[in-house]
Amino acid sequence: MVDERNDQTGAEAGAGAKINRRFLLSSMGIGGAGIALGALGHKAYAQTNQVAALEDQVGFYGEHQSGIVTEAQDRMHTAAFDVQAETRAELIELLKVWTSAIAQMMQGAPVGQTGALDGSYDAPPEDTGEAIGLSASRLSVTVGFGRTLFSKDGKSRFGLEGKLPAALIELPHFRGDMIEEQRSNGDLIVQACADDPQVAVHAIRNLARLAFGTANVRWSQIGFGRTSKTSTVQSTPRNLFGFKDGTNNILAEEAEDLDKHVWVGTGGTDQPWLVGGSYMVTRRIRMHIETWDRSTLGEQENLVGRLKGTGAPLSGGDEFTTPDFAMAGSAGPIIPKDSHMAVVHPSTHGGARMLRRGFNYTDGSDGLGRLDAGLFFIAFMNDVRTHFVPIQQAMSANDAMTEYLRNTSSGLFAIPPGVREGEYLGQGLFEG
Repeated sequence: MVDERNDQTGAEAGAGAKINRRFLLSSMGIGGAGIALGALGHKAYAQTNQVAALEDQVGFYGEHQSGIVTEAQDRMHTAAFDVQAETRAELIELLKVWTSAIAQMMQGAPVGQTGALDGSYDAPPEDTGEAIGLSASRLSVTVGFGRTLFSKDGKSRFGLEGKLPAALIELPHFRGDMIEEQRSNGDLIVQACADDPQVAVHAIRNLARLAFGTANVRWSQIGFGRTSKTSTVQSTPRNLFGFKDGTNNILAEEAEDLDKHVWVGTGGTDQPWLVGGSYMVTRRIRMHIETWDRSTLGEQENLVGRLKGTGAPLSGGDEFTTPDFAMAGSAGPIIPKDSHMAVVHPSTHGGARMLRRGFNYTDGSDGLGRLDAGLFFIAFMNDVRTHFVPIQQAMSANDAMTEYLRNTSSGLFAIPPGVREGEYLGQGLFEG
């Protein structure tokens, strides 16, 4: 499996022939000189600045959607939408419009035919414009469907009877959950990741604008600082507890494990339209930062099961050494049985693994001066019933680190496969 940036069609290879945002605003002039450019002036200028660095772009078309095995970026803006449209045709039209806009933005181009500058002065611009002058910044956009898109309040929606995957379940309530419904679930999910926060925000903002009258934002979350790596070329990052996170994450180069644990195969689903896709779990996990910061280094390492500095297991070696859970310490196993690593390690769950793409978040402080900060957990797998649910149940029941965590949101979404030119996202669901 290669990075999706290298899985490009002929259309993507010709991305340099498309208008790019990479041009200097200062060259447009100010005052009367800038206005004098007019629509034709903007187009002429943009067409002379089409040098979009391909290494700064993620391929849109392909077998799988971007934003899963794509080399994890540094910033994220994820939003869930509730669909107000009542007809199947309206929903399909939204997905077609989104597909076109996403393809443009991932190439570093403005949305629509006239973008932010070249349309009528008497109409709103087709692009909001805050990404003018910015590169594509390796933007990836991933779109998925929630359970309520198929049925709601006991009634089928959009003619999707019989199309609900069996694995698209209602996630159970786990011990210790303090779920806020307004932050959870949704009919549609859109994950935008980029190396520039403004590019990620621009993507969600424009898709929300295009959805006006058809779907509205239910909740959104901005994240920074990836908490996992998805490629061998990346180093292991740290979470807000200061520990390395995602040491054993599935990587883009591990094709066999991706097929086994992430991609939905022909024999692993009751819904042919989902083959080549995946499932996405989102969880907003608030960390009790202040309490953690008052804990001793020894206590922190025992809770995690790894050394804070190197990330090596307490049983010895380096970060990637296989942990020895049987090694004796002075008062039981040297890696405590209730440590985070011992509880969630694949060896205790039949080898089940997930591809994690979480991000740190900080949403200011609460009324008591405590940071509202933590991990926005994102993971992809081919069946939550065999992967996420049993692992989360074990964690909520046995992981000592949960004392420092509070789960405040939860969501599960079916991620359809990628698209080819001329198709739209999720087309197999509606036309398969």
